[in-house]
Amino acid sequence: MNQPEFDQAFARDFETLLAWRRDVRHFRPDPVAAELVEHLLDLTTLAPSVGNAQPWRFVSVDDPARRAAIIANFEAANAAALSNYEGEKAQLYAQLKLAGLRQAPRHFAVFCDEATDQGAGLGRMTMPETLRYSAVLAIHTLWLAARVQGLGLGWVSIIDPAAATASLDVPSGWRFVAYLCLGYPEADHLEPELQRRGWQAREARCREVLQR
Repeated sequence: MNQPEFDQAFARDFETLLAWRRDVRHFRPDPVAAELVEHLLDLTTLAPSVGNAQPWRFVSVDDPARRAAIIANFEAANAAALSNYEGEKAQLYAQLKLAGLRQAPRHFAVFCDEATDQGAGLGRMTMPETLRYSAVLAIHTLWLAARVQGLGLGWVSIIDPAAATASLDVPSGWRFVAYLCLGYPEADHLEPELQRRGWQAREARCREVLQR
């Protein structure tokens, strides 16, 4: 296969993709074709991983009872998080929609198989946490691939990992990394929702490079 050439048009499109990737919380109820979901999951296998371990494990959460347990988990964690804020910040937090669990047609839990033999331990002897970092890279790959197809992804981080793991009954060597909602967004926005709602503006600090 010839080496591809990524021209300036592609570079601009890629920058646009990065700019328009959003953490989606407002979904349309339209179903997502199973073939498309399979294609997106296939693309995650192209994500980089430490020692080529590919430790990510995706669990499609389709059972209504398991989804209900996850929703209850989120609601309890969200109420606990709200109690940490006071005054105007608490009022604003209470108004935010922080998950699309009830609307999203597809739910996925992502785990890291920390007992995997794949990769034979290469690159993770001194930093075993790189296995979980690899799983995060797979999620980011899925996020961008979904956006190309007009789909939105939402990462539900307000959740008790231990309770979520118990609800999904996965192998004991798997460690919870993320709970994701996938579907078609109600609307597309260039500006992140938390910024639009006044929670926090973007900062340029992440572009600062410390010189040593």
